[in-house]
Amino acid sequence: MSSDEYKSEDEVLGKAYDSKLMARLLSYIKPYKKYVIFAIFLNIIVAALGPVRPYLTMIAIDDYIANSDYNGLIYIGLALFASLLLQSVIQYFLTYYTQYLGQRTLYDLRTQIFNHTQKLALKFFDRTPIGRIVTRATNDVEALGELFSSGIVMVFSDIFIIIWILAFMFFMDFQLSLVTLSVLPVLIYGTFLFRRKVRDRYRDVRLHLARLNSYMQEHITGMSAVQIFHREKEGFKKFSGINDDYRVANIKSIFYYAIFFPSVELVSAVAIGLIIWYGGGEVVRGASTIGVLFAFIQFTEMFFRPIRDLSEKYNILQTAMASSERIFKLLDNETFVKNPESAVKLEKVNGQIDFKNVWFAYNKDDFVLKDISFSIKPGETVAIVGHTGAGKTSIINILTRFYDINKGKIYIDGIDIETVDKKELREHISIVLQDVFLFSGTIESNINLDEEKISREKVIEAAKIVGADEFIMALPNNYDQEVKERGATLSVGQKQLISFARALAFDPKILILDEATSSVDSEAEQLIQRAIEKLLVGRTAIVIAHRLSTIQNADKIIVLHKGEIRETGNHQELLAKHGIYYKLYELQYKDQEVKAS
Repeated sequence: MSSDEYKSEDEVLGKAYDSKLMARLLSYIKPYKKYVIFAIFLNIIVAALGPVRPYLTMIAIDDYIANSDYNGLIYIGLALFASLLLQSVIQYFLTYYTQYLGQRTLYDLRTQIFNHTQKLALKFFDRTPIGRIVTRATNDVEALGELFSSGIVMVFSDIFIIIWILAFMFFMDFQLSLVTLSVLPVLIYGTFLFRRKVRDRYRDVRLHLARLNSYMQEHITGMSAVQIFHREKEGFKKFSGINDDYRVANIKSIFYYAIFFPSVELVSAVAIGLIIWYGGGEVVRGASTIGVLFAFIQFTEMFFRPIRDLSEKYNILQTAMASSERIFKLLDNETFVKNPESAVKLEKVNGQIDFKNVWFAYNKDDFVLKDISFSIKPGETVAIVGHTGAGKTSIINILTRFYDINKGKIYIDGIDIETVDKKELREHISIVLQDVFLFSGTIESNINLDEEKISREKVIEAAKIVGADEFIMALPNNYDQEVKERGATLSVGQKQLISFARALAFDPKILILDEATSSVDSEAEQLIQRAIEKLLVGRTAIVIAHRLSTIQNADKIIVLHKGEIRETGNHQELLAKHGIYYKLYELQYKDQEVKAS
């Protein structure tokens, strides 16, 4: 995918602060508002305890050290220790509750993203890189976690600390306070400049991170193709380029931090210098005391720390605005195959299927199915054949309502499928695909997909019927054998048998086999053919196959060509026509003769 395409999705185009986005983000905190209120209350106390220490230091110097009052100094020391201990205890609870708040909101948001993503139509996944979706649920959500746990609540701490420090400073010495704060205009200007530069750099960081995630996802998923065609070197070179762009973007953002924070320290040092110059002169003239001078130096060091923190909070806010914009764009995506408002119930499915003048296009007006009409009787096995791209798989996609048709009607037992709830419709249909997908888990969980209604006994029974039980029982842990990602430790034939057992365990009335034997050897094919024969008993079946030898016993064969039905009949009838089916069969027969020779 090109950089421009990434920018259209991942580059931050919004404002540094968006009130609408923030209001939407705050809605995730609403269920936990009591924790927020409690955390803010703790923040006020913690913020007040900080400036108390310089104030007590002033008293210790002016009232007790200057007067050689040892007993009074002990009391002040105990008071300082008590304030530090109390601040530490409150800080513990504050940290705990803010982190708890952050983790709860992250849990809720990730759950919503996952739930929403599962409801999106396949059309969305056709055009959206998986790495980008993963980035939304991981990196972007984590970025919001910092806002929820360290930003929204903890920003009050910095603000209250500044307020309390200013209150103490002006209470103790008004003129010295003004001298100390004279450096603020320079600091404010530098802070705004820093924020603007960091925002631009952060935009680049997020763009390159999304590219990195998407490339990693795509490359690892297609690792077999990479290795078989020896593209490791080229893949590494491309990854290195993307990774280098990400590194450079991060270094550029770090550069501004490296300038800003030392600059704050410099301004702080200037402020301390002004305190010593002006405050020292006041002490010499007797207008002030050493204790006040010492306290102001401490106040200054404390004052600039929350200002630095607020700049960091701004970066967290900017991160959150960028991440939330992308997350909400995903959550607002309504690429759904929508359910009817008043769904019709499929009481008892017999398996009658009728296509009436169906037109379908993945892209507008680029029809892959044109005026398709056919009927399948209950319990009948119908095969669909045709060249690659003829529209065979598209028929499955629209029958199961993975996509909605453009024109025409599809009926099951005389009921328009668009009037039926998608979940209920799919409960009566099972699909066995050429590329079997197995999940991480056990053999049993891959057959029943953790459906509580399907007991272990039913799983074993289904496996025995399709002939999968023999190889499963030969595994060390039988049905509890762990399955690696995508079933990497199992053969193609074994994975296919598990998929048949899965289909049988769910006991569908309509069964769809999509190229179920095209990727296995002859020995495995014979085993699978026996499993298919058992699987088809009492069910309406649609079989899509390239190997015409596997569908010769089908009740009806439909020949598709360029999205249109060209021929219909059984095996012998179609051969007798000497049409497209005859040419396909003859071509395969010659191929088999060549292979045999």
